[in-house]
Amino acid sequence: MTLKPEELDGAQLPLSTTVTGITTESPRQSRIKMRILIDTGEPAIPEYISCLKQALTEYNTAIQEIIVTHWHHDHSGGIRDICKNISNDTAYCIKKLPRNPHKEEIIGNGEQQYFYLKDGDLIETEGATLRVIYTPGHTDDHMALLLEEENALFSGDCILGEGTTVFEDLYDYMNSLKELLKIKANVIYPGHGPVIYNAEAKILQYISHRNIREQQLLAIFRENFEKSFTVTELVKIVYKSIPENLHNMAKNNVSLHLEKLEKEGKIFSNKDPDKKWKARL
Repeated sequence: MTLKPEELDGAQLPLSTTVTGITTESPRQSRIKMRILIDTGEPAIPEYISCLKQALTEYNTAIQEIIVTHWHHDHSGGIRDICKNISNDTAYCIKKLPRNPHKEEIIGNGEQQYFYLKDGDLIETEGATLRVIYTPGHTDDHMALLLEEENALFSGDCILGEGTTVFEDLYDYMNSLKELLKIKANVIYPGHGPVIYNAEAKILQYISHRNIREQQLLAIFRENFEKSFTVTELVKIVYKSIPENLHNMAKNNVSLHLEKLEKEGKIFSNKDPDKKWKARL
């Protein structure tokens, strides 16, 4: 059983926080079932805490541990509020992957600390097993989680229910998408947006979207293999159909594509202050 608290009473939350697990119950006794909470939403959202409390009460459950898919505050920001407002018999165990390269992480004022996971770790609760899948790209510490009993993927921000996601490193991100494609998941529960029931088609759509932009850039280099280009020059060519006042927004996207192509040995750049890129013959 998977439970999405934001679906209760029509409450709208900024994040599809999920409580997961499968249970059996004695007809003689209603006992508390333990659940794993995936992500915690943003800080200072009382409606979220109220909704989460309602879900836990309605399903007679308690939080066994908290898993954070990545460091962004709309996924980790609610940790302090949960620890403060939702009582537990013992201190909450809060788990995530470490930053890469290593970076010290502090939760709030240091009242809680992260327990660090690694790729391939299994997290178990009654009737449910989650496998950690390291999926860098969106962030350097991003993970997806596979609910093995249902072959269901909790994708964090690697794959969204609507639109496409941003990323820090396109090379890593594309490799992460290819790894997720190999899983052949039945369904994807994204960190934002509706449930994705055609998982393979969605992942292929994400890969295709990025490949189209990459092919546009490679075509420019092939047709001008003796010429070097700045990011600004490439943006003006690739995004020629959009107003020039929007070009600055596209520069970061193009830069990330160029860095990926350089890692793959297809282009190279100089070290001048006005960095230029050129095809590798």
